[in-house]
Amino acid sequence: MPKIIPYIKKKNEINTRKNKLLQLRKLGFNFPNTFNYTNKIQEILNTYKNHTKYDLNQLDRIVKISGRIIKKRILGKATFLVITNNNYEIQIYIKSNLFTESYYFTYIIELDLGDIIGVKGTIFKTNTLELSIYCQKIYLLTKSLRSLPDKYQGLKNQEIKYRKRYLDLISNTNSIKIFKKRSIIISNIRSFMKKKDFLEVETPMMHPIPGGANAKPFTTYHNSLSETMYLRVAPELYLKRLIIGGFDKIFEINRNFRNEGLSTQHNPEFTMMEIYDAYSNYIDMMSLLEDLFIFLIKKNFNSHTIKYDNYQLNFKKPIKKMTMIEAILKFNKNIQPSDLNTVENAKKIAKKLYLDTKLSNSLGEIIYLIFEKKTEKKIINPTFITEYPIEISPLARTNTTNKKITERFEFFIAGYEIANGFSELNDPEEQKKRFKLQLAQKKYTNISKNFYYDEDYITALEHGLPPTSGLGIGIDRLIMILTNQKSIKDVILFPILKKKQ
Repeated sequence: MPKIIPYIKKKNEINTRKNKLLQLRKLGFNFPNTFNYTNKIQEILNTYKNHTKYDLNQLDRIVKISGRIIKKRILGKATFLVITNNNYEIQIYIKSNLFTESYYFTYIIELDLGDIIGVKGTIFKTNTLELSIYCQKIYLLTKSLRSLPDKYQGLKNQEIKYRKRYLDLISNTNSIKIFKKRSIIISNIRSFMKKKDFLEVETPMMHPIPGGANAKPFTTYHNSLSETMYLRVAPELYLKRLIIGGFDKIFEINRNFRNEGLSTQHNPEFTMMEIYDAYSNYIDMMSLLEDLFIFLIKKNFNSHTIKYDNYQLNFKKPIKKMTMIEAILKFNKNIQPSDLNTVENAKKIAKKLYLDTKLSNSLGEIIYLIFEKKTEKKIINPTFITEYPIEISPLARTNTTNKKITERFEFFIAGYEIANGFSELNDPEEQKKRFKLQLAQKKYTNISKNFYYDEDYITALEHGLPPTSGLGIGIDRLIMILTNQKSIKDVILFPILKKKQ
């Protein structure tokens, strides 16, 4: 029986608030929208925080502000409210003798936490020197029918924070700071790209053929065209068409969709930035990425180091570079170079590491499996990993001197892959061969029996793609690192969640 008491209390409170709204409607209240504030709380705090009580009394400055009530206390014939707007708070002092008894007890005393109000009054400081508004007039703008999480305790339940982000933002000021920081960082990225003469473009979200990444797409249907379509897994093939068409430096920040798992690192809908630069190679793109990160760290932290979890991450130039095999050998002391020189040896060592190699038939695939499962998480300081096997890099250019690897890199921070870049494959015959190999591996047979590769992209390549480098950056993971969060759910306003049981 005690377990249902909180629910009964909540239900009774909702009914009480609904009754208050009913009474207000009878008096003519109808969620007015004619109140216009002339001042922001932030502006008032910044402008007058250092003024003395005497200065403010002499100034007699009248302001109009608005916000949500988050605290309320009644002391005799005075009511104190604290309202918040845009993550800034200010106290409202209401003296009962300034209002008629009927108005004071019908409207002001009956205000609830969560109500949104407008206030007209003068700025002053209390005896405790708290900057406040001496209320002359008050306007109820929105009646809140549900109680808010405790302002002092905040919203602690992680799942509710994700499912009801509005409550998280109302009660946890740190959450608002994180999402404001996200917006600032993305703005910083755009500023950097503009200074480097890159043009921002937009490409389709719905594709007739999924391509640009080895990922399972979401399927939809276009009624007018009577065609199955796919939410894009990557914008890569369209962006490279633009390079073929004559653009030389382009980027796009937008959503990708991959019909795969949920985790602290993965959300089916996520934000990526892809960059393409004509007449450049993967080494140029590594240099650009290095410059971007150094710019972001300096801009947001005024340093070349940041703290993430228990790590101190150093972004000082030059950022470390290692080949994939060098990384495997460094972080797995039980593996020797000879273990990675034949398929047979690599399978033996994979078995010792309890890795399933049924879907990994080539040496390159097994090496990548060992890297992905036993090495990635151990790469803490910012590091470029290079020399990716050709078998797992269908869109990357083959290395000139070693045909088993590609001119590709990935960028790791604190065990997370943050970016993936390479010199683009611009040989149409080789690209066609690799697309067919992907189909032969039956990556997409569960989607459509008639699945095929993007022939129009091959046609575009036959018109000539100049030597080009490309880069994809996971914006959500990047924000996660720069705001010191352990899950991308904490930096995505509305993450995808399992259906609530």
